[in-house]
Amino acid sequence: MVGFEWAAGADAVRTLAARWLPRLGGGDFVVSPVGLWLALGAVASGARGATADELRELLGVEGEAAGEAVTGVGRWLGGAGGAGGVAVGTGVWSAVPIREAFRRGLPDVTFGLLPGAVWSALPDDVFGATDDMSLGDVPDAQEELDAWVRAATGGRIARLPLALDGSEDLVLLNALALKASWLTAFPGHLTRDEPFTDGDGATRPVPTMRQRIPAGWVWYVDGVTVVELPCAGEEDGGLRVRFVLGGPGAGPGDVVPAAWAGPRARQPLAADSADLALPRFTLRTKTDANEQLAALGLTRALRPGADFSGLSPADLYIAKVVQEAVVEIAEEGVEAAAVTQVAMTRSAARPRREVVERIAFDRPFGVVVLDGTGEVPLFTGWRASGRPAG
Repeated sequence: MVGFEWAAGADAVRTLAARWLPRLGGGDFVVSPVGLWLALGAVASGARGATADELRELLGVEGEAAGEAVTGVGRWLGGAGGAGGVAVGTGVWSAVPIREAFRRGLPDVTFGLLPGAVWSALPDDVFGATDDMSLGDVPDAQEELDAWVRAATGGRIARLPLALDGSEDLVLLNALALKASWLTAFPGHLTRDEPFTDGDGATRPVPTMRQRIPAGWVWYVDGVTVVELPCAGEEDGGLRVRFVLGGPGAGPGDVVPAAWAGPRARQPLAADSADLALPRFTLRTKTDANEQLAALGLTRALRPGADFSGLSPADLYIAKVVQEAVVEIAEEGVEAAAVTQVAMTRSAARPRREVVERIAFDRPFGVVVLDGTGEVPLFTGWRASGRPAG
């Protein structure tokens, strides 16, 4: 990727994930760190001045370089070099003029109109994003954006995370979706109820899948057990799904980052193989990220007076950042999707006896889906309860 170092981008996403996780609480959740990074990165490509500086501090990129980074990461994830099985899409809908330079800097982003789009005698360089549309073409925005969300996520998310209320001058959406099969499926006849102890100490039975896995699929990082389940097929083979289990009482901020710890931090399993007991589960959560982002240092961008003059001549600021994400783990494989919504308003050895270790995810644990390098967290989740989730 010309002008963009993948290692730097991967590090920026990991850093954002590690800072975000402790602020998500200890209950059930699933989020997409890379989805949040891509959405804010696209907005950051139009930031200038002090607003750009604080976005760079959070994301590692800003200004024109942010547009190049977002484009590079999106193409990496959707192409052979990245996760392969990941579909990535970004769209911008606006009621205010968009600078042509902003659109050129995000060549893979689609653009559309919101009702009430401003038409005035502005020069072409701030009006290019809507040049191919007329007033008569402006559709019902809620219906159009909901349809875009369904198409981008393969129907896994049905509508916008946050319904439009008419206050939006610009809406940016980023969507990720994936589906992959395990290299070795869990035998369905072995799934049975096993006890699971919630974060609050209550124990209840949950459907638990079972299979014996090779020792190479298990390692430890500072006392955290990491289990990687490889995906089957050439197209899906770039995905890495890791489950992380800490000690009793450990929270997501302490446990989940072990999923992307490098080889030097890993201690191998001493046994020859492991008997894995893993709950079958679905996590679906909607996260309002505004307060969390403010706590992470994003202040100017979230209030009137922000400088997004590289995006539009209108005085825009980020009013809302909401993400909906879902991940489903079953006997056959994994499915996941996320939509991030940014609303802006003005303002070979001798045979011997095999040693087998039992690894039971019978207390709160994390799940992380990474790209093919094993470095970029696409989805991070925390399963704290044994209650059925849909």
